[in-house]
Amino acid sequence: MGNFGQLMDGFAVALTTHHVMIMVMGVLLGLIVGVLPGLGAPNGVSLLLPLTFTMDPISAIILLTSMYWGALFGGSTTSILFNIPGEPSSVATTFDGYPMAKQGQAVRALTLAFTSAGLGALTGVIVITLLSSWVASFAMRFGAAEYFAVYFMAFASFIGMAGGSPFKTLVSMMLGFAAATVGIDTISGESRLTFEFDELIGGISFLIAVIGLFGLGELLLTMEEGLKFEGVKAKLDIRTIARTVAEVPRYWVTLVRSALIGCWMGITPGGPTAASFMSYALGRRFSRRGKYFGKGEPEGIVAPETADHSAGSCALLPMLALGIPGSATAAVMMGGLMIWGLSPGPMLFSTRPDFVWGLIASMYMGNIIAVVLVLATVPLFAFILRAPFTVVGPMITIVCVIGAYTVANHVFDIWLALAFGIVGYVFKKLDYPLAPFVLAMVLGDKAEDAFRQAMLTSDGSPAIFFSNPLVSTMMGLGILLLCLPLITAVFKGGLFGRAGDAGAQGRSA
Repeated sequence: MGNFGQLMDGFAVALTTHHVMIMVMGVLLGLIVGVLPGLGAPNGVSLLLPLTFTMDPISAIILLTSMYWGALFGGSTTSILFNIPGEPSSVATTFDGYPMAKQGQAVRALTLAFTSAGLGALTGVIVITLLSSWVASFAMRFGAAEYFAVYFMAFASFIGMAGGSPFKTLVSMMLGFAAATVGIDTISGESRLTFEFDELIGGISFLIAVIGLFGLGELLLTMEEGLKFEGVKAKLDIRTIARTVAEVPRYWVTLVRSALIGCWMGITPGGPTAASFMSYALGRRFSRRGKYFGKGEPEGIVAPETADHSAGSCALLPMLALGIPGSATAAVMMGGLMIWGLSPGPMLFSTRPDFVWGLIASMYMGNIIAVVLVLATVPLFAFILRAPFTVVGPMITIVCVIGAYTVANHVFDIWLALAFGIVGYVFKKLDYPLAPFVLAMVLGDKAEDAFRQAMLTSDGSPAIFFSNPLVSTMMGLGILLLCLPLITAVFKGGLFGRAGDAGAQGRSA
């Protein structure tokens, strides 16, 4: 039976009345988080995390993942109705979703988005079902050197596959590493970068950082831009929904291509945002109606939504099987697992199979529930978002402050969250990515511990990182990814481009 038998056991765990009610509640909370700009899935999950401390781990992770699905769907709602992406990964949906809504086809646009998103998420969950045990059993061969190589690959892939400036990605990551070193050194026992603040001896909670970076930082940016909620009215029309659902298979090529892009970007640390933009760009390039993209083209909605949700689902695979989050939200969830006393990684599949397969089974149900609820609540959220930002903004601020305080019941954490909010605002203004910062903050100490353990094992010889084919391959791939921007620049127009230009000038002379 293998994975299928374990999945059936997972459904037995997930399909209880208690867990189904948790899924519904989580999706509804996620929809609220998704439609309110300034919150977003990472911040919403981090705000909800303290409430799960008294829950059993299976119920807690089902609640958090259900909120994640709801937030992804909610971000699409505001993108289409108001041209305001509730999630960073929903930005590409605004390009064709809002123009279609302005043409009086809001319900069609929403149905295209939600149907393709549901199919993308289902593809991602199937990939997790098929690959999770294999990835976990493969990872059982890992020692300290292999784990460091995996972390190194994760960091290098962010730099090598970054959609923006590799330099900015590197700077963001270095700052994340610096934040991860604050507190007591686990090996020497000495305090680092505490600046004589007793509150920093225990380190900086990644929850505080996430609340500030994603919540308060986005809020400050929104206030500066003078956001106004001016949306398109939308009413539930069953016949239009049915016609649009029947229309989706027509775009099967776009669906397959976008799902593959999303799965790849989710498993690697590319993330949903990069996946949605890449899928939209490729869809416009290869579509026969590419010239209509940006004017309300259906494929311009299907492509980013499918990639976004398949990437969002697959981002949980490396988190569960390797202990490496594939997105900022997965990083927050991984922190939750640690708080609940669980260690993400290959041992989790053997020590807590009920947790792993209950979670995977709940992903199937959670996405189905999300599609149904999001269609039913579109008119409600359209009404809520017509509230002035002077009302919505303070509500978001209160939620962030309460969330920061409840992490450890320290007023100092509120000031720390505000400081990270300013950092997040500056990052957004200067176009520096936040995801590498969060990744480095979550994995920085784990990578450091793995590196130092490997060096202690080898008596200080770095040759341990090339001591067997497995670790050598991973380190080689990491170095290649790290050098990828330089290689690309050389082949695109750097050294070879200038040499060609010089040759052309010589011939003309």
